[in-house]
Amino acid sequence: MTRFVALYRMPADVDGFDRDYRQTHVPLVAQTPGLSRVEVSRVRRTVLGEPQLHLMAVMHFADQAAFKAAMASPEWAESGRNLAAIGGVELATMFVLDDPEVITPGEVDHH
Repeated sequence: MTRFVALYRMPADVDGFDRDYRQTHVPLVAQTPGLSRVEVSRVRRTVLGEPQLHLMAVMHFADQAAFKAAMASPEWAESGRNLAAIGGVELATMFVLDDPEVITPGEVDHH
């Protein structure tokens, strides 16, 4: 699995950004070939660090090949143009995650 994450800082116009993000950007992203799941979460509060965060979107792809194909697709390019148009590019930090190392409490080796 390959995950692409977008973290968005707090926009000046929260209601306007949320409206545009939900009504135009998310539907475009959802058309990306190879995309298996999208999770969008509002950041309830920033506990430590700056700046204050607003949203986190996690896009799931089956593997690196599906992710690479998605990045080259016209649908992904259109979603990027839309994100720039709604002011999200200036707010975003984006990154790709490796498969997670799962650590189960109680099974951690303390040595």
